[in-house]
Amino acid sequence: RGISRLEQHLAEVRKCRRCPKMLGPVVTPRPVMTKVYLVGQAPGPHEGALGRPFAWTAGKTLFRWLEGIGADEEVVRSRAFISAVCRCFPGKTPAGGDRVPGPAEIEACAGWMRLEFELLSPELIIAVGRVAIERFLPSAPLAELVGKRHRVVVFGHACAVIPLPHPSGASTWFKREPGKSLLAQALRLVEQHPAWRRLRAGD
Repeated sequence: RGISRLEQHLAEVRKCRRCPKMLGPVVTPRPVMTKVYLVGQAPGPHEGALGRPFAWTAGKTLFRWLEGIGADEEVVRSRAFISAVCRCFPGKTPAGGDRVPGPAEIEACAGWMRLEFELLSPELIIAVGRVAIERFLPSAPLAELVGKRHRVVVFGHACAVIPLPHPSGASTWFKREPGKSLLAQALRLVEQHPAWRRLRAGD
């Protein structure tokens, strides 16, 4: 019953047209009943055509990180729910970079996330990149957030948040100190979490 409700939910998400500046199509993950909720900022320019989140360069880096703690891309896609703060590509800035979603766009997508928390009651949130991290934690320098396990209540659900830096090729934060060590510490914390252990084991 849970999986059919999740499939129905994702079908509704794909119909969403609330934000006029966002570029479709809406990108959704596989319908996975799980306690691991992996959440990014928003799809990039390629994910819509490919039909899955984290499908381009940043995704390759992210899945390489996660493979290092025992779950390759296929395992993660089939056993974690891969969400995003916003589900459509926000478009480009005049300077050519990806536009960061605005507060109204983030709020418009929040209802979808709330429903997912009601359906899944996740125990572990892996928040990837600053926009995703700040959806769950107060704004602070990455060095104060990454490498720690945070206890939060989200939509009435108590869970752990473990932030990861954005795996963008444009970012150097995780390639030099203290980011390099803090990323390694964050991944160790994910690896030790019971929900991740169950994901790896296929339970």
